[in-house]
Amino acid sequence: MIPNESLDFDLHTTESPANANERPDKPEEACGVFGLYAPEEDVAKLAYFGLYALQHRGQESAGIATFDGDRVHLHKDMGLVSQIFNETILDELPGRLAVGHTRYSTTGSSRVANAQPILVETRAGTLALAHNGNLVNAMELREELHRRNCSFETTIDSEAIALAIGNEVDSGKGWLEAAISAFQLCQGAYSLVIGTPEGLMGARDPNGVRPLVLGILEGSPQRYVLASETCGLDIIGAEYLRDVEPGELVWITEEGLASFHWANKPERKLCIFEAIYFSRPDSIANDETLYSYRLRLGTVLASESPTEADLVIGVPDSGVPAAIGYSQTSHIPYAEGLIKNRYVGRTFIQPTQHMRESGIRMKLNPLKDVLNGKRIVIVDDSIVRGTTSRKIVKALRDAGAKEIHMKISSPPVTHPCFYGLDTDSQDQLIAATKSVEEIARHIGVDSLAYLSWRGMLEATGADPNSFCSACFTGDYPIAVPESIKRSKLMLEEVVV
Repeated sequence: MIPNESLDFDLHTTESPANANERPDKPEEACGVFGLYAPEEDVAKLAYFGLYALQHRGQESAGIATFDGDRVHLHKDMGLVSQIFNETILDELPGRLAVGHTRYSTTGSSRVANAQPILVETRAGTLALAHNGNLVNAMELREELHRRNCSFETTIDSEAIALAIGNEVDSGKGWLEAAISAFQLCQGAYSLVIGTPEGLMGARDPNGVRPLVLGILEGSPQRYVLASETCGLDIIGAEYLRDVEPGELVWITEEGLASFHWANKPERKLCIFEAIYFSRPDSIANDETLYSYRLRLGTVLASESPTEADLVIGVPDSGVPAAIGYSQTSHIPYAEGLIKNRYVGRTFIQPTQHMRESGIRMKLNPLKDVLNGKRIVIVDDSIVRGTTSRKIVKALRDAGAKEIHMKISSPPVTHPCFYGLDTDSQDQLIAATKSVEEIARHIGVDSLAYLSWRGMLEATGADPNSFCSACFTGDYPIAVPESIKRSKLMLEEVVV
C-alpha cells in the first residue's frame, strides 16, 4: 500500500540533511537530463560528456541507459559523473540511443534505487525515463497507479510518470499515444527524456517550468540530442536547434524528427531562477548567453541602488557577472575579493567544530590586502536563509573591510518552490520573516539592497508573463495542493 504519511514519500527534492543549518544557502536544482539518438556513434560516451557538462545541476547520482535494438543496458550509481563511469563501463553500454540523468545531491533518503534513468518493462519492451522537475499530484498519481496494480520500486515521482506510460502501453496503446495519455495524469513540472526500443522522446509540461533543448550532431540530419541546457550540446559538438516547447513532445526515430503539441492550452512559465542562477552562464536562452542576462541584472541593480564604495566584488561564481555589471554602471572598480577553492565539492566528511566556527574558508577565502580598509560592495544572486551571507560578511570584516554593502541580483525569496527546486519551508526563508533592514542587521552588513521584481523580469528582454517567479511572489502558476505545502513544513520541522 502507498504510505499514508507524506514524510514517507520522497517528493523528488524534499530530502534534507540531518542538520538544516549545514544545507547550502541557495535554492538547489533537482537534476539534469540528456538524451541522444545517434546510430553508429558511441552514444554512451557522448552521453557521459553531456552529463559531465550538466554536473552543476546535480551531484548526488548519475546514470546512463542505452538501447541496442530491444536490449537495454543501464549503469547508475551514487556520486559524480566522473566517479561513476570509466572507459570499461562505457564500453559495456552499446546502442543507437541513450538516456542520461544527473541528480541533485542531498543526504537523507539518497540511495541508488532513486537514481535515474528509471526502467519500466512493458509489453512493447523497456522504457527508460529521465526527469527534471516535480509533480504536485504525485501522491494522487501513485494511488491511481496502485489501483491499476502497478508496483513501485522507488519513492520518487519520476517512477510514477514512467509507470503511467508503461501502464498505457500495456493497455494496448503505442508509445506516443501512451506517453500523451500519461501526461494528462501529471500535474506539475516535468522535462523528460524517454528512451524506447523504437526511438527517443523529449517532452515538457504545459508550462515549461524546467528547460529542455533540442540539438543536432554535425554531419547527419538523423542524429538528434536533447539536454537540459545548451552547454550539454556544446560539449559534444552538437548544434542548438531550438527549445522543446511547453506542452510539446518530440519523437526521434530512424525516420527523423516529429513534433506533437499535446497540451490544450500551453502557457510558458519558465523558472526565472534558471536564468538568475541555476543554468550555466555559457548556456543560451533567448538568443544570448545567460552571462549577458546576469550582467544586465547587475546594471539594473546599480541603477536601482547606487552606493559610494571603493570596490565591487562578487561571490564566486554565481555572483560575479552581476558584480561586473554593477561595476560597469557605477564606475566603481571591480576586483576579486574572494577566492574559491574549485576542488571543494559536496563532501560527506564533516569538518571539525573549529572549522565550522571559522566560517566558510574551505570554499571561499578573502584577499586581505585587497579588502583591508576598503568600502566594499559585494554582489550575490540570492539569499535564502542568510547563513552563508553572514559567514561571508564576517570573513570580509576579519580581512579588514571598512564598510560592507551587499547587493542581491534578485528579489527577496519569500515562498518555497514546489516545481523541482529544493527550497526551505516559508518559515525558514529569512525574507519571509524579516524586513530588509532586519536581514541587514542579521548578516552584519552596513546596507542591503535587493533587485526589484520588475527589474529582474524586464532585464530578460522577454515577455515578463512567460516566467515563473513564485518564489518571490507566491503566485504559483500550477495549483499546489495544501497537503504538499504542509508536507514541506512538516519535513522542515523534523530536520530542524
